Amino acid sequence: MSSRKRSVRITTAPRPVGPYSQGIVGGGLIFTAGFGPQDPVTGEVAEGVEEQTRQVLRNISAVLAEAGAALGDVVKATVHLQHLHRDYDAFNRAYREFFVEPYPVRTTVGSELQHILVEIDVVALAPAPSS
Repeated sequence: MSSRKRSVRITTAPRPVGPYSQGIVGGGLIFTAGFGPQDPVTGEVAEGVEEQTRQVLRNISAVLAEAGAALGDVVKATVHLQHLHRDYDAFNRAYREFFVEPYPVRTTVGSELQHILVEIDVVALAPAPSS
């Protein structure tokens, strides 16, 4: 791997099911994979979009923490909802529990997801390198 980027790999977030990283740090930013709502310990998926959203954001938070950041450092979120019109308001209720103003910019789309209701990936500011 290039010294200009590094992979973030942890056991406290769902493991990749393909050839991708949980996160990449490079160029002063942290990019996460799209995370679903699987509990990293049990593999279970909660019912309902609100609890699934909470688990997705806990998964993302764990990856960001490993890279030295937090949800407050997120500048961009991309959200995929299985049922965009049905679940949008419930999703937003849970999402607001994790973010404060100024909120990250966000794209929210309806997507065909495999057995889950929500998937999210983010871009966050990486901590400044120590000198």
